[in-house]
This record gives sequence, C-alpha cells and structure tokens, in this order.
Amino acid sequence: MNFQQLEYIVAVNEQRHFAKAAEKCFVTQPTLSMMINKLEEELGVKIFDRSKQPVLPTREGEEIIKRAKVLISEAGHLKGYANEIRGEMSGELRIGIIPTLAPYLLPLFLKTFHEKYPLLKIYVKEMVTDEIIERLGRGEVDIGLLATPTAEPRLDEHPLFYEEFFVYASKTEKLPKKKYLLAKQIDINHLWLLEEGHCLRNQVFNLCELKKKDYERLNYEAGSIETLINLVDHSDGITIIPRLAELRLTAGQKKNIREFANPKPVREISLVVIKDFPRKKILEQLREIIVKSVPEEMLAGKQKKVTSIQ
Repeated sequence: MNFQQLEYIVAVNEQRHFAKAAEKCFVTQPTLSMMINKLEEELGVKIFDRSKQPVLPTREGEEIIKRAKVLISEAGHLKGYANEIRGEMSGELRIGIIPTLAPYLLPLFLKTFHEKYPLLKIYVKEMVTDEIIERLGRGEVDIGLLATPTAEPRLDEHPLFYEEFFVYASKTEKLPKKKYLLAKQIDINHLWLLEEGHCLRNQVFNLCELKKKDYERLNYEAGSIETLINLVDHSDGITIIPRLAELRLTAGQKKNIREFANPKPVREISLVVIKDFPRKKILEQLREIIVKSVPEEMLAGKQKKVTSIQ
C-alpha cells in the first residue's frame, strides 16, 4: 500500500469515473485501475462497484476512502510542518469559514495574510458550522473560522474575538424609546431570520427565547445577513446582526441600529483545528493577523458585561 494508491481511490470517488480520475492524477487509466486493483487485493475488500455508472464506492469502500482522506491530509500537514521547521511557510492551507462571518472578516485579513506568505497556497470556502466540523474531522479542512464553543472533544478552539449583537429595525417598528433594548421587547412576529443550518439563526433563537411554535408564524428565511438588512430596509420588520456586519452599514442605515442592554449578547469567534494539529506556527501567525484586523474592543479581555450566546 502507498499514498499514490490512496490518492487514486480518492480521485475515483470524487470523479465517479476511472478515466476522469486518471486524467486528474496524470496517469493512464490502465495504470490507475491496476493500482486500485492491487490495493483491493491487499486489503481483501472491494472499494468500488464497477457494475454501476457512475462508479460508486461500496459500503466498505466508503469507510476506506474516508480514512484515506485523513491519511493524505496528515501527510500534507507533515510536509507543511517540515517546511515550517526550515522557516518556510509553504504548501496548502484549506480554511472553512461560516457565511455570516466570511464577507465581513475575510476582507480585513486575507490579503495581508496572503502577501506575508506568498508561497502558501490558500483555499477558502464558506460552509455552515456542521460542515466545517465534519470536514475538519475528515481532514478536508485544515482550519475553521466559526462561532464557538462547538462541544466537539476532537477539536481544539483558539478564541479570536467576541462579536456583539445589535438590533436592526425599520423606522416604522414600534420599539421602546430607551437607548438599550431587552430581547423580550422584540416582537417575534416582525423578526427576520436566516435559514436552517446557520449558527447565527440558533443564536438568535436562544437570545430571543424563541420556540418552534413561535417561529411557525414567520414565513420567510433568508440566506445571508445582507438579505436580512435589505428586507428590513424595504419590507419593514426587525433582524439581529453581529458587530462586523454593523461596521459595514451606511450612515443612514446606522440610524436603524439599537443596542441591547447589559449584559450585551455576543458570540465567540475562534480558529478551530483538530487536536494535535501540527502546523502550530501557521496557526499562530493566522491568529495574530486576524486579531490585529478587528476593532480592539472586540478582543478577549476587552469586553465588559457581556453574555455569550450559543
């Protein structure tokens, strides 16, 4: 067994076609097929059902492919770690980031990070929290940027900052005239929420103490914070937005912002990796650049009278 064989079965699983997988791996189809056959013989397990088109892994094959991905990822980490020992930041880095954070945080640090380490090939993809956690476990993502805690014992979390929540309400919304609002003063019948799968949706549910029966009265779910803001601007109502989204508002839109009363609700944002993640230097450098890119009052230790919403 060798890593080349593992790469071949992963390629066939992705392409669901032997010829396309061979092309991706820059080998002939007979060579790829022969190497996979040898691996199957060595393991005593059929990895692919060749009678089906497109080619599908067997049930046992799915488990073998899953483990192959982890081994390939570990090998990549080992190469990257060796490069770091020599003082060279190179190789690949795959980052998963939640959609409610990506459009606001990435522009603050990604260019600086890339320019500082030009030999590092960076892949960034937006994913919901559950997908990031799953892909971290499978070795398909190296570092996650998401709201924590995750309650996942196989992961290590490195807190970056705490993002305060704000009420964004239309001018027609009847809210108390006091400067600070309580969550219970929000009319849930006027509340716009993100669609299922977003951790921010769950955080708003917890903040406003919503129950499933309450939410059944609402009839629209948005896919992004920008959509929520536009809905409030043009269709009235209320939504809840995090600090980095609030910073991007126009002067006119900022007039629609209301703060929560103390203790102010926040979400913790962290870098998340698998336990014993070997590339500690690149993790620390990424953390340092991100921390420098956000307002100082958002950093750990700078927040006063806050409560973390999960």
